[in-house]
Amino acid sequence: MAEGRMKVNMSATNKGVSNTNTLAYTRRSFLKVMGVGAAAGITAPVLPAFARKAVRKKWRMRLSTSSIHFMQLPIEQACERIAKLGFEAIDIWSAHEGCPHLDDVAKRLGADGLKKLLAKNKLKLFAFSVYKGGYKRYAELLGKAGGGVAIQGSAGPCKPEELTERMRQFIERLKPQVELAEKYNSYLAIENHGNALLNSLDSLKAFVDINTSKRLGIALAPYHIQTLKASVPEAIRICGKQLLFFYAWQHYGNSKQLPGIGPTDMTPWIQALADIRYRGYVNPFMHGHPEVEVMTANLAKSRDYLKNCYKKVDQTTNI
Repeated sequence: MAEGRMKVNMSATNKGVSNTNTLAYTRRSFLKVMGVGAAAGITAPVLPAFARKAVRKKWRMRLSTSSIHFMQLPIEQACERIAKLGFEAIDIWSAHEGCPHLDDVAKRLGADGLKKLLAKNKLKLFAFSVYKGGYKRYAELLGKAGGGVAIQGSAGPCKPEELTERMRQFIERLKPQVELAEKYNSYLAIENHGNALLNSLDSLKAFVDINTSKRLGIALAPYHIQTLKASVPEAIRICGKQLLFFYAWQHYGNSKQLPGIGPTDMTPWIQALADIRYRGYVNPFMHGHPEVEVMTANLAKSRDYLKNCYKKVDQTTNI
């Protein structure tokens, strides 16, 4: 063995030895020599495939928040507040409860103006919430601004025995919007809600089983899962790779809806997100409009609370 290098022979399979025994041998051999190899300076290309998989990058939690939290402010000031709080990205709301931000962007700034505003504040565009106005109205703007997730609701509720067929019909009706998402390099996320088609864990599973488009997925609101006394981590795992947006939002009143303000332990939620390797941002959220400085202080607490939850998450990967 040359100094600073070691070669692990993964092809030593004697005649009559089963594949299973060979795999066990190679794993044991690799683990046995690793202690020596560390001192000898093993280089990355020498590692066998199963070991390279084990050292992949751990999941990183990224944080965004919604512009509607600062609907009293112009979009420029809302972006500035969100950026100074340390959030990496923004979810911009259309006119739900009178939020002016997305329509103002559409009429006054346009896609180029929005990109300049976000660049100035070092923010990424995560989503447009289009509960008012619908995705079609803002699809081109979202695409030209760089693409992202558009969030909307589902449909009216149904009887349990009708769920599969109703969900199939609903997803079929979304095809024109999914085509728009493809055209504008974006994604369409359907939020679960009380008294709606997408509501229960069974409905989440029906959605995931029927949906085949990578441009269509779920915006998961734990607030509504908790009203059913159902498991939020289970809901996250049901969504899996189809989870496109996640609200860090709990079922309590006023500011207690926010992480770290209300009493819910969200560490299991963050663990579940890590387990499925969620690709989007974790978005602390609440309905209601406290005074700007109060909201700012509460979002700072939520940010720190979620970061502490993240520190507790198990990031180990088994070989």
